[in-house]
Amino acid sequence: MKRSLSTLLLALLLAGCATEKGIVDKGAYELDTRHQAQAAYPRIKVLVIHYTAGDFDSSLATLTDKNVSSHYLIPAIPPAPDGKPRIWQLVPEHELAWHAGISFWRGTNRINDTSIGIELENPGWQKNGEVKFFVPFAPTQIAALVPLAKDIIARYNIRPENVVAHSDIAPQRKDDPGPLFPWRELAQQGIGAWPDPARVRFYMNGRPPYEQVDTAALLDLLARYGYEIPDAATEQQQKRVITAFQMHFRPTLWNGVADIETLAIAEALLEKYGQG
Repeated sequence: MKRSLSTLLLALLLAGCATEKGIVDKGAYELDTRHQAQAAYPRIKVLVIHYTAGDFDSSLATLTDKNVSSHYLIPAIPPAPDGKPRIWQLVPEHELAWHAGISFWRGTNRINDTSIGIELENPGWQKNGEVKFFVPFAPTQIAALVPLAKDIIARYNIRPENVVAHSDIAPQRKDDPGPLFPWRELAQQGIGAWPDPARVRFYMNGRPPYEQVDTAALLDLLARYGYEIPDAATEQQQKRVITAFQMHFRPTLWNGVADIETLAIAEALLEKYGQG
């Protein structure tokens, strides 16, 4: 009887000392986590893809200096000392990196605050006389990007339409990652948005793809999808937005001209992913 009484007293003492479920002991204070607000939203909503416009060493030096940064940097030919491609993480994901700059996407500016940035070593666009051309991305580099992007998208539940080019969120300033970035192939692997070809054909309705359409009508669709259209935009500013959209979703021709195919792609994307 005496032993049973001692056991009971010990159990009661331990129960009194145990931390109540939902109460977190922080040493000098306790947190009650049992009442979680419904009006809470994840900070990370956007994944932004860039190119460095330089070689690896200069890009690494720039991205670890004081003025600009990115969460990840992927070499053009990633080393694989253990049989796996090596990626440089320069900023922890929970910290803000300065990779987007002045930016806007789907009703929100300050995209640095809500995004993760991935830089791909690539020289960017070049000029041959008056012709502007871009440099392709190495297959091994894209192969390294795919699992990283998938992990980020899964961790933060990033929607396809919020996997974007730097040029999507800052079309007046940026061209990266350019029309040679394989958006369609990545979308087939669950990374980013892409229109359904059948719906694009539906909206084209048999019309010639490069027949010009009203620029204002196209810009209205692009604004609804997520792009920023400056107030009283000049012709050059309008062309920059259309070019950014075409480099992402119609890379075979990115001339900044509003045409039937570009309009149909915008309509198909809005149908599939909704308005920003």
